Amino acid sequence: MTSPGERRERLVALLVAGVAVVLLVSSPTWFASDQAGVGVAQLFLGVVLAGVAAFLYRRAQRR
Repeated sequence: MTSPGERRERLVALLVAGVAVVLLVSSPTWFASDQAGVGVAQLFLGVVLAGVAAFLYRRAQRR
């Protein structure tokens, strides 16, 4: 049985993963509008958030 703390950690990880997916999927829009700097920054942030989400999800599973 999972405790409320474990469930909360898993939900936070999934929320962060969702934000990362939105950032990664929407980043081509910036490249299409000739704002490559914003697109690169958005890609970088999306990858970082995906890594954080993976770390948090694994940490929640280990407990």
